[in-house]
Amino acid sequence: MDINRLPKTELHLHLDSSLSYDAVRKLDPSISRQEFFNAFVAPPKCTDLNDYLKRVEKQVDLLQSEYSLKLAAEGLVDMLEEDNVIYAEVRFAPLLHTRNGLQPHAIVETVLKTLENTGTATQLNLILCNLRYFSEAQSMETAKLVEEYRESPVAGLDLAGDEKGFSLDEHIAAYRFAQEHNLHRTAHAGEACGPESVRETLEKLQPARIGHGVRSFEDLDLLDDLKEKNIHLEVCPTSNIQTNVYDTYSDHTIDKLFKKGLSLSINTDGRTTSNISLSEEYEKLQETFGWGEEQFFKCNLNALEAAFISDDEKAHLKKRIKEGYSG
Repeated sequence: MDINRLPKTELHLHLDSSLSYDAVRKLDPSISRQEFFNAFVAPPKCTDLNDYLKRVEKQVDLLQSEYSLKLAAEGLVDMLEEDNVIYAEVRFAPLLHTRNGLQPHAIVETVLKTLENTGTATQLNLILCNLRYFSEAQSMETAKLVEEYRESPVAGLDLAGDEKGFSLDEHIAAYRFAQEHNLHRTAHAGEACGPESVRETLEKLQPARIGHGVRSFEDLDLLDDLKEKNIHLEVCPTSNIQTNVYDTYSDHTIDKLFKKGLSLSINTDGRTTSNISLSEEYEKLQETFGWGEEQFFKCNLNALEAAFISDDEKAHLKKRIKEGYSG
């Protein structure tokens, strides 16, 4: 099986965790390759999620101009093409890029225009993120951006960040707004905290997908609820090992979740911070759990079924996946 040639989909991919070395060098020529790995790439084992996020913050620091956002988007497209990704949803938080005076609309439009002008064969959509520590007003501002750009490749709303340190309360209004306006919704949960965070997120935010959600396996009743409601899990195995959710790759619950019949997809989370491609993630799954084309095919179909796109787009992309695997 030639994993590199397999067509792939990715639903959980952070722009501000995927800044290429070439882009960093253009933004700060003083940074050597070793300094890049030390500052922007997380080690195989961090203390916890917040330790991992320190490397993301280093990338956000550099992404405070239209030029830097353009470089980041172009570099990520190159990574996706090399990985034979045919569909990806790229997420980022516009409000994190306003420190030097950029306005949220300009930030969104810069990334949209860059993706449109790359000429890539990869179909791309954007998900706009809130962070757990955002105020209710900030959270609502992002939700309204999603609504305003709904006719563009802006496909949905996300909530990311530290589950342990911040509650959901400041984000309930934004998700209620999104629901009332029929906007697609996902949210991080079951990563830094256990299955109780997944239950709370489903109850208060009512997303169609959960970012990570891997600790749901600790509550078998929750697994039944996820299956009944057809909640899709955006699983990022290597990232979960780095953030110390699990000790080793073989401890990860992805294989158990798959065998339980959960809808899940395979994702990198951040291609720079986790120093991983989807092809490399597939190889790890093959080596650790004996996964092959059957599992990868199913996960890609799961991803497309859960993708924030039209039924016609899903059908077209599913055809490409089936053709790629039948070969």
